[in-house]
Amino acid sequence: MIFNREFPPAVKGSLVAAATFLALGTVAAIWSNPLFIRMTPSGTAELVLLAALSVLLGAFVALRRPHCSARAAGGGGVASFLGIACPTCNKLLMLLFGGELLLTYFEPVRLYLAAAGVLIVTAATWRQWTQRREAQPSVGLKTMNGEPQ
Repeated sequence: MIFNREFPPAVKGSLVAAATFLALGTVAAIWSNPLFIRMTPSGTAELVLLAALSVLLGAFVALRRPHCSARAAGGGGVASFLGIACPTCNKLLMLLFGGELLLTYFEPVRLYLAAAGVLIVTAATWRQWTQRREAQPSVGLKTMNGEPQ
């Protein structure tokens, strides 16, 4: 059965990247869809930040080792989603802060929040990458005097 099979990390990462892009883009109504309607216009910046977030989360999953940097990646993902999504369409934000406050104070800085989230996911992915490289033994490398390390 296909569900009992372990997929290679690159396949897992690609699937996560594609699913993230489609799911968050649809929920944030970056493109027109029958499920969600966006009340404030989206631009190229939201699409670029969504693509960057999707690729980084896919890379994070492909590199991920258990219990490493997951909080940072999750927090960065949430911050990016809040920055990409329509502020007046987010019911939780509307209940907490109200429409006028969101449009006055949150709307001007939401892209910066999304960019900060992407940077956090970048840092978490970089951390995974460096930890993975440090954990793998160097194969076939020799020291200056010709002896294996």
